[in-house]
Amino acid sequence: MTAEREVLLVAHPDRETTREAAREVSQRFAKAGIRLRVTDEDMLKLIDPDGCMAMPCTVVAPQDDPARGAELVFVLGGDGTLLRAAELARPAGVPVLGVNLGRVGFLAEADSEALGDAVQQVVDGEYHVEDRMTVDVTVTDAGTELYRTWALNEASVEKFTRERVLDALIEVDGRPVSSFGCDGVLCATPTGSTAYAFSAGGPILWPDVEALLVVPNNAHAMFSRPLVVSPSSVISVGIDPTGPKAVLTCDGLRTFDLQPGALVQVVCGQRPVRLVRLREGVFTDRLVHKFGLPVRSWRERRSGGRAM
Repeated sequence: MTAEREVLLVAHPDRETTREAAREVSQRFAKAGIRLRVTDEDMLKLIDPDGCMAMPCTVVAPQDDPARGAELVFVLGGDGTLLRAAELARPAGVPVLGVNLGRVGFLAEADSEALGDAVQQVVDGEYHVEDRMTVDVTVTDAGTELYRTWALNEASVEKFTRERVLDALIEVDGRPVSSFGCDGVLCATPTGSTAYAFSAGGPILWPDVEALLVVPNNAHAMFSRPLVVSPSSVISVGIDPTGPKAVLTCDGLRTFDLQPGALVQVVCGQRPVRLVRLREGVFTDRLVHKFGLPVRSWRERRSGGRAM
């Protein structure tokens, strides 16, 4: 007997376009005999206001490992929504498929106009899965562990108040590299190199590059360039014991206040996030498409496409 297929739907039901997309997805999956899960009672009411869904939809609590046993997590929204979905999917090792309803949506696999095709490929099983590196993050003070978390994009150590500068010491593999005043320090994965780290002036890393990225943000120092280090390295960001406190933010979702003297250590994560891919393709094409990069020479552009 074939096991029943289930998909966890994650979306922000605060926009009409999202609500319409959620209803379309639920109807298409129901027609294909795929059971739907949601983590929000309000979402259930939005996608099935009359309670007439052809297939039952289960409401699961976010704290109860909602993705376990699901085939995948289907995400409607931007990168923020996908990161929230990854938080639900990672413990169960379930892949995440994003359909972008936001702006850039770099993590998403499909844009809104391809929503129907994305659902159909899931129905037909025509997709593959790739693992993305994560980072594990630990906060200690005087050798005592205070907090432990993880990130898909980046762990960001930032100043706590706008008026004060963060005094940070960067170490790699237990050896000091540089200290400076700054707005913050980002420790990013290759996946996260196109997010906050990119905005802070860091390089773009191809997702299959095994490396970790350290990007100072508005540092007051002669040597404050981004660093690309080994995936086996231990990155440490120390907060000046005599300076102001700071804050740790991971993927814009999980935060922890850092007192003076705290130490943030970042290493390659033990558990990846799995992303669904609907088509074969190279990262270069995705980069050009998402950022709208010019790929013709300036001579071609000036001549209307004719090489000079």
